[in-house]
Amino acid sequence: MRNVVFVGGGHAHLTALLHLQDLRDNNAQVTLISPSAYHYYSGMGPGMLSGWYQPREVRFHVKKMVEDRGASFIEDAVTRVDPENRTLLLGSGRTVPYDIVSFNTGSEIPFPGPELVQDNIFRVKPIVNLLSARDYLLRRIADRRLHIVVIGGGPAGVELAGNVWKIADDAGRRLQITLLAGTRLLKHFPDKVRTPCYRSLAERAVAIVEGRHVLRAADSTFVLDDGSVIPFDMALLATGVTPPAMFRRSGLLVGEDGGLLVNSFLQSVRYPEIFGGGDCISLEHDRLPRVGVQAVRENPVLYHNLLASLRGGVMQPFSPQRTYLLIFNMGNGRGIFWRGNIVWEGRLAFRLKDYIDRKFMRKFQVSGELTE
Repeated sequence: MRNVVFVGGGHAHLTALLHLQDLRDNNAQVTLISPSAYHYYSGMGPGMLSGWYQPREVRFHVKKMVEDRGASFIEDAVTRVDPENRTLLLGSGRTVPYDIVSFNTGSEIPFPGPELVQDNIFRVKPIVNLLSARDYLLRRIADRRLHIVVIGGGPAGVELAGNVWKIADDAGRRLQITLLAGTRLLKHFPDKVRTPCYRSLAERAVAIVEGRHVLRAADSTFVLDDGSVIPFDMALLATGVTPPAMFRRSGLLVGEDGGLLVNSFLQSVRYPEIFGGGDCISLEHDRLPRVGVQAVRENPVLYHNLLASLRGGVMQPFSPQRTYLLIFNMGNGRGIFWRGNIVWEGRLAFRLKDYIDRKFMRKFQVSGELTE
C-alpha cells in the first residue's frame, strides 16, 4: 500500500479527487491536507463579493468529496517538505509520510511594504477572504460615505473595483472607490481590452491612479512613492500572486518566482514522486501566466500522471494554452470578453462567463454543496 497525499484541494486537483477510487484500486491510501474543508473557485470570487453568487454556489466541499470516496482528510497546512525522507511537516507539528505527493496550494498576495495587521485590509487570496470583506463593508456602509481602495491593476483589481460598486448600488448607497493600478491599468493587455475597462469603471466614478505605487500602510492610510497619502476605510489587496515560500524553505528546486519547478509532466525536476499544479508551480523552460485556466487545464493531466505513477504507465505532457479566454465580471451585469484579437463588451459577455463558470462548478460539486 502506497501513501498518496494531496496538498490543497484546488482546481488542478479536482479531477483526481473526483476519481479517487481509481487511485485506491491501484493500491493507494489517499490523504488530502487542506487548511479548510472548502475550496472556493477564484473565477467567481468577485461575484461572491458583490452578492451575485451565494457562497455555496462558488465552493467545493473537498473534505466531504474525499471522505465519501474512502480517503482521509487532514485540516492543516504543510509548512515544510522533507523530500529525502518523504515526509511533510504540518503547522500543527504533525508529520505525514508520502510515497507520492501532489501540491495545489494556490498562491499568496504580497503586502506592499512592511507587513501591517489591520482589520480593514483584506487580501483577495484565499478567496474566502472576500466573504469577510463583504460582511465588513455591509456592516458599515450605512454610517457614512466610505472610501474603498483596491490595490492592483490586473484583472482581479478591475473586477473587484466593479463588484465593490455593486454592493453599494444594491444597498442604495454611494462609495468613493479608488483603484491603485501601479504602473498602468492592465499593463500587459492590449489597448482594445484596457479601453472598455477604463470606460466601464469611469462611468461609475471609480478613480484610477496610475504611475504610482504603495510604499507602506499606516493607520488606515497608504503612503505612495511620490509622497502622497491616500486614506481609506477598507482596502482590498490584489497585488499579483506569488507561490508559497514553503518550497524554497524546504530546499526544493524552484523557479524564479519561488514556485515548485516542474517538468512537462508536472513533476518536480529533482524528485519524480513530487507533483504539482496551479499557481504554486513554475514550469521548466516556460513562464506560465498565473491565470485559473492553466490550473483547470492541468486538471486531467495531473490525474492521468498520478495514476500512471502508481501503475507504471506512460505519462502525458502538459501543453500550456497560449491563447485563452478571459471574461471580466465588471459588477454591473456586463462583461468584457477577450480571446486573441476578439474583444467585446456587454451583458451577453457576462452571461457567457456565468454559464461557463456554473458548468465547471456542476462538474465537481458532487458533495451536496448547493443544498447546504
